[in-house]
Amino acid sequence: MSTDPATIAFYQARAPHWVFHSGEAHSHQLDAFLDRLPAGSAVLELGCGGGRDADHIRKRGFAVDATDAVPALVKRANEAFALGARVMAFHELEAEAVYAGIWAHASLLHCPRADLPDVLARIHRALTPEGWFFSSYKLGQGEGRDLLGRLHNFPSPEWLFAAYAKAGFTIDSHETYAGKASDGTQRDWIDLIARKA
Repeated sequence: MSTDPATIAFYQARAPHWVFHSGEAHSHQLDAFLDRLPAGSAVLELGCGGGRDADHIRKRGFAVDATDAVPALVKRANEAFALGARVMAFHELEAEAVYAGIWAHASLLHCPRADLPDVLARIHRALTPEGWFFSSYKLGQGEGRDLLGRLHNFPSPEWLFAAYAKAGFTIDSHETYAGKASDGTQRDWIDLIARKA
């Protein structure tokens, strides 16, 4: 399974207390990713959280399928944006050649490292030919938990590049940058934009 019970419980407990609204800024990488996709095409979001990115995807004219493994977050996203978001964990993705784009901003970093290759294969299968895939991770040298108890896979860039190649992806671009996690720890992040080979 690609979900960690303690991580799910963390978000499930806190989601009712977070405030989500339509004026909240979407992820800064999102528009550049959407610009690569055919107009009006289907986009899957893995880990929609409060729904701000899915709402922007829909406003850009795409058919968005917003998903999250945390029921309380799905509920909040639907309350804030009426997205029709649904509960789905990474390992439950069964679609084949449905989506022109898959958006996974700060979500796959919680997938246990041993399960990530299978999840990447599922994402590859779910994309249409030459479909696009965005993901972001906190970098490190081995799986562990942050100070809030959430599981992270903490991969190295080299580990990711190899895993993506094995899953059949070509990495079109990647960016590494300094970031600060919500537990206050300074850690480098990486954004990857990959294409189904």
